[in-house]
Amino acid sequence: MARVLIVGAGLTGSLCAALLRKEASCPLHLSVWDKAGDSGGRMTTASSPYNPQSTVDLGAQYITCSPHFAKKHQSFYDELLAHGILKPLTSIIEGMVIKEGDCNFVAPQGVSSIINHYLKESGADIYFRQCVTQINLRNDKWEVSKETGFPEQFDIVVLTMPAPQILQLRGDIENWY
Repeated sequence: MARVLIVGAGLTGSLCAALLRKEASCPLHLSVWDKAGDSGGRMTTASSPYNPQSTVDLGAQYITCSPHFAKKHQSFYDELLAHGILKPLTSIIEGMVIKEGDCNFVAPQGVSSIINHYLKESGADIYFRQCVTQINLRNDKWEVSKETGFPEQFDIVVLTMPAPQILQLRGDIENWY
């Protein structure tokens, strides 16, 4: 069984994990590591420390689907709508640019519910506070080191964190970009 590590538990990492689980032709052991204490990355929903029912979306507050992307990715929108994760945005937001044919959606449980949906669908083992520092190729396996704990080996490593974080990695990975 191939061991796959996805570094980053934001939208790209969570969707990548879900698609790998769905489309893989062989059994996979999927792990998702993120340096933060929770999933979401740039699409995080934060709760008030005084009232957990009071939340705010950091990053995207709504999702715009243009006609071009609707054709290519309609199944994703349909899935999220069917699960109640997205709902049509029915009001105007000040400063919002509306283009003909665009559809706007909100996530009633917070924008991070999109990420949490895909992580759940992936069935991956999710680990937080795992800050990757170095990646080396050892005997045809990727050895991944982090700030704490022992290095681990994977058959495949997918990096989904922002480019500045990728550029800080040390090891053999420096020769790949």
